[in-house]
Amino acid sequence: MVRFLFERDTWQEVYDSLTKNKLRTVLTMVGVWWGILLLIGLLGSARGLENSFNRLFGSFATNSVFVWAQSTSKPFKGFQEGRQVKLSISDAEKIEENVEGIEFVVPRSQSQALVVHDFLSGNFGVSGDYPLLDKVQKKKMMKGRFINQIDIEENRKVAVISEDIYKQLFKKDEEMLGEYIQLNGMNFKVVGMFETGNVNMGPRSDIHIPFTTFQQIYNMGEEIGWMMITGKPEYDIAQIESDAKLLLKNLNQIHPDDKRAFGGFNLGKEFAKVTGFLKGMQFLTWFVGIATLIAGVFAIGNILLITVKERTKEIGVRRALGATPFEIKRQIILEAVFITIIAGLMGIISGGLILMLLDSSFGLGSETEVLINASVSIAVVFIALIILVVLGTLIGLIPANKATSVKPIDALREE
Repeated sequence: MVRFLFERDTWQEVYDSLTKNKLRTVLTMVGVWWGILLLIGLLGSARGLENSFNRLFGSFATNSVFVWAQSTSKPFKGFQEGRQVKLSISDAEKIEENVEGIEFVVPRSQSQALVVHDFLSGNFGVSGDYPLLDKVQKKKMMKGRFINQIDIEENRKVAVISEDIYKQLFKKDEEMLGEYIQLNGMNFKVVGMFETGNVNMGPRSDIHIPFTTFQQIYNMGEEIGWMMITGKPEYDIAQIESDAKLLLKNLNQIHPDDKRAFGGFNLGKEFAKVTGFLKGMQFLTWFVGIATLIAGVFAIGNILLITVKERTKEIGVRRALGATPFEIKRQIILEAVFITIIAGLMGIISGGLILMLLDSSFGLGSETEVLINASVSIAVVFIALIILVVLGTLIGLIPANKATSVKPIDALREE
């Protein structure tokens, strides 16, 4: 069999067969080419969407929920409807101690401040944070560091600023580490700068200062603005959110059925929706691509049946000269596999070019950045080629069996 593949006569016969009717051969290959093109293009686009989404939310621990206080909607234990609820540090500690599946609870607070450096100023959001924030919402530090535990313990007046603040308050290429900025008239030493993210959950945070320092300068006491709750990977974040809110209602004397007292945004649920959509899109892509491939390969089988009919007399001569049915089948199956592989390779190349075009138009550096690194893995390409070989072989058996079913004497009489 291996020797057969390297014989010149084998490939000369394949060439002669396919070039007798070039238009028909090209039209035969279009179906397979289009199927592979769809498969590569759609899978690559799905990967680009996934990469874009991961870049957008990659800094967040996805199994997280954000909880904040609002006003009550039901009277309870002597309290009237509409009571303003406030969260405290002790609430966060009780949640961490009593709710099953909790990995981190991060209290946060925020306010606005007039920020001044030299003669430049602006109003920006200032957040009081713990070092733990960097675990659940990873900051891409461009220079310096984030808040550390010593900053918290010593109530240091240090600040971590965003790239946007640097651009607005500092001169180009000016060193900002160790420099001082004023927040509502108080000096804070800049210890780090982070890259401004595409997504910010909650109020925009342009400046991060130690939580304990924030408490002092804004006279917040034990009150916090909101909290980020991160669950362990094996736990359901929706259940964690439900348990946490129920505990908060008990701690703050709120009716168990009050749905307005605490607001929340469940990042884990939203992330699951998007990942589910992406998985569904990939499944649909494989389904549509393989279905199109099968349709294209069947078209090849039909064309080869016509070709076999046209070559009936030739097959009869070969049979009369001693060619075995296996040799006839082998030649026709080779033609079917050859057509499918060539059409498939053209589809892979075309799909790759389209993905390159999409990446340059909608990838990193573009205005939208919708499809980032739209591509398919080498494994997918190999799987597609294997599918083509298998389908080409199977479909080639139909005309091959047709060719060998005719007796040599009847084939020779064919006009």
